[in-house]
Formats: sequence, C-alpha cells, structure tokens
Amino acid sequence: MCGRYATTTNPAKLAVELDAIDETGDKGFDPNYNVAPTNQVLTVVERHDHDHPEDPATLRVRAMRWGLIPPWTKAAEPGIPVKGKPLFNARADKAATTASFRDAVKKRRCLVPMDGWYEWVTEADSLGKAVKRPYFMSRAGGGRLYMAGLWSVWRDREQGDEARPLLSCTILTTDAVGDLAKIHDRMPLPMPREHWDAWLDPDHPAPGSLLETPAPAVVSDILVREVPSLVNSVKNNGPELLAEVGAQAGQIGLI
Repeated sequence: MCGRYATTTNPAKLAVELDAIDETGDKGFDPNYNVAPTNQVLTVVERHDHDHPEDPATLRVRAMRWGLIPPWTKAAEPGIPVKGKPLFNARADKAATTASFRDAVKKRRCLVPMDGWYEWVTEADSLGKAVKRPYFMSRAGGGRLYMAGLWSVWRDREQGDEARPLLSCTILTTDAVGDLAKIHDRMPLPMPREHWDAWLDPDHPAPGSLLETPAPAVVSDILVREVPSLVNSVKNNGPELLAEVGAQAGQIGLI
C-alpha cells in the first residue's frame, strides 16, 4: 500500500519539465516530506480544452485531494461530501470492477509524482520489543517517480449549477516485486514514461496490461533505506525525515 510519501517539486517546475499546463491556480505547494491522505497533492492528467474540444488533449498539472471521493457521494452539508473511508489506495487488479473506481478506470486516469514513499516494518529492538521502523523507497539516482492513479470530480448535486467541483485522486497499488516485497506485500504501481500516452489517453480505455503487476526490472533502481521515526507523526515535516539511519540503514531484511 502507499499511505505516506514525499514530494519536493512545485507545480510550475513540474509543468515546465513535462511541457504541461499548470492548472493549480493560487494553491501553494511547498516541499512536503510527509504527504498524508486528505492533503492536497499534485497530479498529471491529459485532457481536452473545454472551449476547443476538437483540439488534441494536452498534459495538465492539477491539484487534487488525496483520497478519492466517488461522484455519487452525498453531501454532509452544502459543498462538503459525507466523510467515509479514505480511498487513498485502490488495488489495480480490482479497480475496474469496484464501484468506487470503475468509472475512473475508464476515463479518469492520472499520474501522481513523488520523490519516494514510506512503509513500516515491525521488527524487534535490542530489548526484544516489537517496534515499527519506517523505510523510504526512492530512485537510486534521485529521479522523480510517477505512480498510476485515478481521479474523480465531485459536486454537491443540491447546489445545481452553483456547485463547485472537488477533484480527488487515489494511488493504484499492486503486488510488491523484487526487494520491495521484503518490506511490504504491496507497492504503488509505477507508470514508466513509455506508457504515459496510453495510460492518460482521455479518449480510449487503457490497455489492461498497464494494470498488471510489473516485472521486477521496473523497480530495480529503487533503493530502500531506514529513516527516522519522526515520519511516524504527520505533524513532522522537513528534509530531516529522509535522513539515513545508521551505517547499515536500508539493509535490514534486504540481504
């Protein structure tokens, strides 16, 4: 699964790198080393222009709430959806047949950029007490990761034409492969650059193969290292969360 991650880019930089349109508006995005569900996050979609739908679709950087809100969700109060289970992850192998995600699989797929993600492993300390140790997974060369996601648009139907859209997303997960399986049995589904066109295409369904568990080679350049327990609290946020713990950090359970 993926319940926390880190991202240090900003929408303007990301848009330039991808030759995309920045649609985040006035939402500020500072580096976030402890992204948690319900946070506003950056996503990449491919959509047609509303005023010129006949023009080719273009890449767009959008801000979304992490935790998908299905469009049929009722409103708790005007403009605010009922709180439910936070749908921040979706199983790639079941999303197409799950009510909350199947519509998004057909026509609302996205990428979620990140520097890396966290997982916790329960291990025994020097006294034999079980403790949860956080690990961070990131590219060996420090490059950005792009994970497959789904997104949705929610509007309060009671407000009619006055309803403001609320964009939300979820990160697809799959069976962990390679050394990552020694940390957790699930991992976010990476989407290699060569598959972006097919994955983001707003006019056609994505090939089913893109939802399958990738070969270990796809994640062979991802390194695992133990990081400080500071990340255990969402109140903590800063580069110190990514500091390497001990000379043998990242080696536990991976040898």
